[in-house]
Amino acid sequence: MKKITGILIIILLISTLGMGCVGSTEDTDIGEQEDQIIVEEHSELFSQKQERIDLVNAAIELIDEKGELAFPEFREKDSQWYNNNSYITVWKTEGIRVVFPPKVNGEGGSVLDLEDYNGEPLGRMIIETALSEDGEGWVNYYWPKPGETAPSKKSTFVKRTTIGNETYLVHSGFYVNDYTYNKNLEDIDDINYFGEATIRNLINPNRVDMGLDIDYSIAHFIIKPGDFLEPLIMKNPETYYVLEGEGILYIEDVPFELRKGQLVLVPENAKQHMENTGDVDLEFLAINEPAWKPEHEIILE
Repeated sequence: MKKITGILIIILLISTLGMGCVGSTEDTDIGEQEDQIIVEEHSELFSQKQERIDLVNAAIELIDEKGELAFPEFREKDSQWYNNNSYITVWKTEGIRVVFPPKVNGEGGSVLDLEDYNGEPLGRMIIETALSEDGEGWVNYYWPKPGETAPSKKSTFVKRTTIGNETYLVHSGFYVNDYTYNKNLEDIDDINYFGEATIRNLINPNRVDMGLDIDYSIAHFIIKPGDFLEPLIMKNPETYYVLEGEGILYIEDVPFELRKGQLVLVPENAKQHMENTGDVDLEFLAINEPAWKPEHEIILE
């Protein structure tokens, strides 16, 4: 998956550099206006981070006002403090869990040696962040969502506060995967078999539950040695990037040799088929814009 991510980064860099480095004053003004638009239209991920910060700060304000009498309010379900997967947690700095709305019977226990799904020292990471010079910060880790066993990436904002002579840390987090598409190749279950090819849909806005503001798709193909991809026509242009192996791509029966690192653009409505002529798997990415749909594809006999 690292090489796939690297390829996408390279493509983005090439696209950016291709826009040119020399511009007029007018171009600069336009750029500043665009930057302002970006600032005003923050991503959902940015907004969710700000919500966590605001919630923790509001909780600390309530603690400053009511002291420990604020804690029962944090446990009230369907309140501003606790709803769905959003809640306020309070620890003492020695690692004692004081407020934990999802599992109240876990309050009073030690979290000093708590580890995340990957064995990272989560408890100590949170405490060290709160006790840092800034007294606040973000901790990123892997933790299953409620009712699930598989881990999801979670990001938590933690901040230090006091009640009298006692120091506490207050934190609230969110699951990053709810706001950004993040997959590993081996975790993708959406596998199709087309002719003699194995296909994994890495990203396709038409085939995921969350809303993706894109109109392209990327699929990962594997063709075994001696096997082939059946003849077809795509109604839109299709770009292939070869990751491993070698083969031949026929566009309107004209052969194009394929090898690692090669990029080929197949024109829209062009007849194409492919075969693996090497001794190892022919592995490549197929990029479609607009995103692939069954009606864009015509299988030929």
